Amino acid sequence: MSIRTLDDLLAEGVSGRRVLVRADLNVPLDKQSGAITDDGRIRAVLPTLGALVEAGAKVVVCSHLGRPKGTPDPQFSLSPVAGRLGELLGAPVHFATDTVGDSARSTVAGLADGQVALLENLRFNAGETSKDEAERAAFADQLAAFGDAYVDDAFGAVHRKHASVYDVPARLPHVAGRLVLREVEVLSKLTSEPERPYVVVLGGSKVSDKLAVIEALLPTVDRLLIGGGMCFTFLKAQGLEVGTSLLEKDMVETCRNLLERSGGKIMLPVDVVVADAFAPDAAHDTVRVDGIPSHRLGLDIGPETVAGFAAALSQAKTIFWNGPMGVFEMAAFAAGTRGIAEAITKADAFSVVGGGDSAAAVRALGLDESSFGHISTGGGASLEYLEGKTLPGIAALEN
Repeated sequence: MSIRTLDDLLAEGVSGRRVLVRADLNVPLDKQSGAITDDGRIRAVLPTLGALVEAGAKVVVCSHLGRPKGTPDPQFSLSPVAGRLGELLGAPVHFATDTVGDSARSTVAGLADGQVALLENLRFNAGETSKDEAERAAFADQLAAFGDAYVDDAFGAVHRKHASVYDVPARLPHVAGRLVLREVEVLSKLTSEPERPYVVVLGGSKVSDKLAVIEALLPTVDRLLIGGGMCFTFLKAQGLEVGTSLLEKDMVETCRNLLERSGGKIMLPVDVVVADAFAPDAAHDTVRVDGIPSHRLGLDIGPETVAGFAAALSQAKTIFWNGPMGVFEMAAFAAGTRGIAEAITKADAFSVVGGGDSAAAVRALGLDESSFGHISTGGGASLEYLEGKTLPGIAALEN
């Protein structure tokens, strides 16, 4: 890639200059308290922000959080993120209570060298996500006015054609931050010449969400292990009863075709944990996949499946994992995800966790993050990269 990097910008000198950093601070918040429940994405941008602060830049950080509808919504405020970011940086972060309004202008104007400001949620302005080029451009003009240079360190958003990701780089000297650079370097290893055997683990709820990446990966992987809610559509394609488990009826024929074309590469569960209801305290037990009762639903892969998947992973030299194996948020249905994650850490392989729920599971289950080769911050972005799609944010940096 012909992309300039943060080190290129630092070499030119940033002391006293305003640097606009697009970060991905879209962290989960507790619905009752509003507290941050997983600060992984905040910590991921610290190397870039720390380098700019140390070099004396006036750092203006912008991000989205959640999916507000283009107007301010207190439940999606970045205010708690500003507090946590300040704790991690060891210095106060000046918070603007709007995105490009009076508070943003005065906050940015008041920055001293080496200080950091965080603008309010970008998606509080309809121009950020607008499909209208003129509306998006107008918002990009206002954002770009806060910087003398632009750094994209929001890998989790590079697959979005949004103002702060796609339009702002055209208005300022632009570089890739350390996180974006690392993500692209790691994922390119998976798409160029991965060391073999190359084993991919896919989970999550829907086949339709992962169909494109399955199609792209099947010719290149050695084994494709499928768990999570999406496995039941594949089991249905084999003619099995799946009870009241999650099922995409319109994808059954597609799954049947994938199984026929896979040449035996696709591994499916042989046992699952079934429950009476989707509830943490529901009665549950483990059954063979050919014995799922019609009135029960599958909420995790079973121990025999974990053992089989672990055996395949133990042979791997390259591993990509995206999507939990079950409803890991409920303790009764977390064993499958934990078992696969632990098997990945034990393998003598270069392992990549593909962001999203997989990364959340690693942290929620208390697993050692350093045991994995790389934990991506972008679930959707990493999948689209592996599909071979052009990512608008990366294309904007190349221009």
